[in-house]
Amino acid sequence: MRALQKKFYIETFGCQMNVFDSERIIYIMEKEGYVRTSDPECSEIILINTCSVREKAENKLFGHIGNLKSLKIKKPGLLICIGGCTAQNKSAEIINKFPYVDIVFGTANINKLPDLISERLLKNRSVCDTGDFPETFDYLYDFKRQYSFKALLPIMIGCNNYCSYCIVPFVRGRERSAGFDQIIKTAEKLAGEGVVEITLLGQNVNSYGQDLKTGHENFAKLLSEISQIKALKRIRFMTSHPGDFNEDIIDVISENNNIMNHVHLPLQAGSDRILKKMNRHYTSADFKKIYYMIKEKIPDCAVTTDIIVGFPEEKEEDFLKTLKLVKELRFNRAFTFIYSTRKGTSAELLEDSVSADTKRLWFRNLLELQNKISLEENMKLVGKKLKVLVEGYSLKNNQLEGRLENNLIVNFRGDEEMIGKFIKLKITDAKSFYLKGKISE
Repeated sequence: MRALQKKFYIETFGCQMNVFDSERIIYIMEKEGYVRTSDPECSEIILINTCSVREKAENKLFGHIGNLKSLKIKKPGLLICIGGCTAQNKSAEIINKFPYVDIVFGTANINKLPDLISERLLKNRSVCDTGDFPETFDYLYDFKRQYSFKALLPIMIGCNNYCSYCIVPFVRGRERSAGFDQIIKTAEKLAGEGVVEITLLGQNVNSYGQDLKTGHENFAKLLSEISQIKALKRIRFMTSHPGDFNEDIIDVISENNNIMNHVHLPLQAGSDRILKKMNRHYTSADFKKIYYMIKEKIPDCAVTTDIIVGFPEEKEEDFLKTLKLVKELRFNRAFTFIYSTRKGTSAELLEDSVSADTKRLWFRNLLELQNKISLEENMKLVGKKLKVLVEGYSLKNNQLEGRLENNLIVNFRGDEEMIGKFIKLKITDAKSFYLKGKISE
């Protein structure tokens, strides 16, 4: 089906992989003749790309879909399309709960979106397709970048770890790696188009290549090869799993200046008993070994992490071990979450014995500690002159935002023509989550 100047609106929830999937959706819709709009009320099609990692995200989504009912009544011809991880996981519930939703498509069926729209218009009934996960990565060439100067590039999709709390393997499938040469060619193409920063994406990038038949491709080798593309001034990657992070990867980072000095390494818990219940495949000692190896070989490397509090059967002594480890390792930043049950995961079978009040107390205590550490670490940068890549305007004020090599944001006053360029800033102040700076003379 070809559409003439029909408008679509897209909203994205969740992780960087979802952001990339939305870039694919935008590419597909514009190729079909649709025009993107920032106003849902002016659109003929509303697309929502969903996240299901936590219950809070799902509840927010369901409330959001509910709010669209009045717009659907006002515009009966409006098509409401729900995609992403929640659509993959709860397609039947979405169709039953929200009968005015027109199309539900999964993480594996983005390329079918034009056909699903045509089917919906032809048959005049809701359409749902959350079929098999694809084995190819041909779509790597087909996406509409949010930025002209930086890009997301998935190198693999899915996860084989099956952490007991995590829904990802069920909504993204088992690990599938893109071809080594295909990734290199795509990275070279992006660099040729003016991209200076690239972020390699995967649910567990460190296990890249383990499913490929050649048997000799791995993440360290891929990272090293991409670093040879000199037009790429900044190379990032996420997310890593401590069980697969190794010295070869650390060596490649330390040997190449265009691979950024930032590693996101999810700890999740500091108690070995809880790590085992989480099915994380490492101990706190294993984590510390990797952490200190990173710090030894890349002294200025920022290490950020994820931590869950209130996991089923977690006791006070378990939580105190997490606090102790956070105090020792002094992460630059930590994304902290209160545990929420994900239906279908093995942790659902465990007794959720931690009270809501205790979860909130632990969360506050951990957040207070980490914010203090983050501020102290950030204060060490005040007075230094550092280079940022200017990304755009802050959502909170009219200042520009630049990103340091260590992934920290700096707010500063500047001109719009600086966006997409490297600028040296003098750091003037620090907060727990960001820095303030001014253009260095």
